[in-house]
Amino acid sequence: MKVTVQNKKGLSKDLKIFIEKKIIDGHLNERYEQVSKTVQLKGFRPGKVPKEVLKRQFGKAIFGEVLDKVLKETTTKALSDNNIKPAGQPKIDLKTFGEDKDLEYIISVTELPKIDLKPIENIKVDEYEVKIDKKEIDKRIDEIAKNQKNFKENENSIAKNGDLVSFDYKATVEGKEFKGNEGKNTQLELGKDLFIKGFDKQLVGVKKNDEKKILIKLPENFPEKEVANKDAEFACKILFVKNPEKVSINDEFAKNLGAKDLNDLKSLLEKQINQEFKNSLNMISKKQILDQIEKYKISEIPQNLIEQEVKVLTEGLKEEDIKKKGKEFEKKAIQRIKVGLVLNEFGETNNIKIEESEIQAE
Repeated sequence: MKVTVQNKKGLSKDLKIFIEKKIIDGHLNERYEQVSKTVQLKGFRPGKVPKEVLKRQFGKAIFGEVLDKVLKETTTKALSDNNIKPAGQPKIDLKTFGEDKDLEYIISVTELPKIDLKPIENIKVDEYEVKIDKKEIDKRIDEIAKNQKNFKENENSIAKNGDLVSFDYKATVEGKEFKGNEGKNTQLELGKDLFIKGFDKQLVGVKKNDEKKILIKLPENFPEKEVANKDAEFACKILFVKNPEKVSINDEFAKNLGAKDLNDLKSLLEKQINQEFKNSLNMISKKQILDQIEKYKISEIPQNLIEQEVKVLTEGLKEEDIKKKGKEFEKKAIQRIKVGLVLNEFGETNNIKIEESEIQAE
C-alpha cells in the first residue's frame, strides 16, 4: 500500500491510496476458497466447485465484499500511520477499481486539532470541607415528620382543610351512570385538591355518616371520554373524618423509616446530607474547571463538528428560532466542542479508561 498526503488545507487533507492488483487478487482468492467450502451447486461436490463457476454466479457480490473489507482496513491503517484522528467520517472517492485492476482511491478527511495540555496545569479549583451542623440534621428530621402525617379518627369532628376524609360515592352525568362512576373508601386530605379540582372545598364541613351531594365539572382529560368536560353529580356517604396528629420523633418513628433507632436515623441522615453537599460542591468545582477550559485557545475547530453540535443543541426547536439565535447556538457549540477536545486529549494522554461498571454505578 502506498499513501500520499496531498491538498493540505488547515485541518483538511486528502490521502491518495494505491494498492497493487496482486493484493486485491489475494483477498479475492481467499474469499473464493471460503465460499467453495460452503456453497452447494447442482452437479458439483461440496468444496469442488471451480473458481470460474463461482465467479459467474457470485463474482460481483464477492468483489463487493472484498472491496469493502480492503477499503475499511487500508483506510484505518492509512489514518493511523499518518497520526490522523478524523473529526467525523472520512469521505472516500474511488478512482480505479475492479477485478484484475489496481485499487486507487482518495480519502478526504478533516482531522481533530492538536491540543496543548500545558495550560491545564494552571487550572485553579476551590476546595471545600463539609461540616454538618447537628441543627441541620434535626431540621431534616422535622421535615420528614411533617410529611409522615398520622391521622386519628374523631367521631364528632367537622372536616376542615388538613383533615383526612373517607367516603363512598356514586356519580352520574345528566342522571345516567357511566363506567367507573363508583368509588369505595376514597380518602382525600382536604386542601391538597388531588381528586377533581374544587372537590375538596365541597367536603369542608362534613362529618361522619353525612350524605353529601357534590356538583362538579369533570376535567377534559377524564378517563371516560364520553363524559369528559361535563357536569356531574357525586352522591357521597362520609365514612369517617380523621384529624392530623403531630408525629412523635422517637425510636419507633426511626424504625418506621428503616433505621435501627433514632440515633441510627440521625447518623444515616448526616451521611445523606453530607453527600448532598459534596455533590453540589463538586458541581461548582466542575463548572470552575469547564469555565477555564472554555478559555483555551484552539487554532481551528472543524466545521463539521460545529454543525453536528448545533444540530444537537437545536433539536426539537422551530426553524425560525434556530435562525434567530444561530450565532448563540454556534458559540455554545464551539465551547462544548472545545471542552470535549481538551478532556478527550487529557484522557488519552493519561490513559484514563472508564469501565462499563463505573458508568452503570454513576
